Amino acid sequence: QVQLVESGGGLVPPGGSLRLSCQLSGNSGSAFRTYSIGWFRQGPGSEREFVAAIKGSSSSTYYADSVKGRFTMSRDNARGTAYRQMDSLKTEDTAIYFCAADRHLVTSSLGLPSQYDNWGQGTQVTVSS
Repeated sequence: QVQLVESGGGLVPPGGSLRLSCQLSGNSGSAFRTYSIGWFRQGPGSEREFVAAIKGSSSSTYYADSVKGRFTMSRDNARGTAYRQMDSLKTEDTAIYFCAADRHLVTSSLGLPSQYDNWGQGTQVTVSS
């Protein structure tokens, strides 16, 4: 049973930074590198939207246009953890952020919530002065 635990959310003023973590447990350390990790967010009254992803096999990263140049994904396979550094935050970034994980996803599937079987509980990010 794979579990994802997120941390790092909070309140930050516009222009500020946060780093979110997503730790995967219930697998062997060698298997984590085979998981692609996706980040999605859901604002009030909005559907869940793709934010960023890091592929398992190659660690290639992919970003939504709205966050490109401001958010950076990375992973530490030894710790079984993926990170997302968020800089130059805007009020419209306010949402609940979810990480998701799955294995053997093709690039075209990374942005589709339906392709992920494992989800974290979500962490609130609020950007406000």
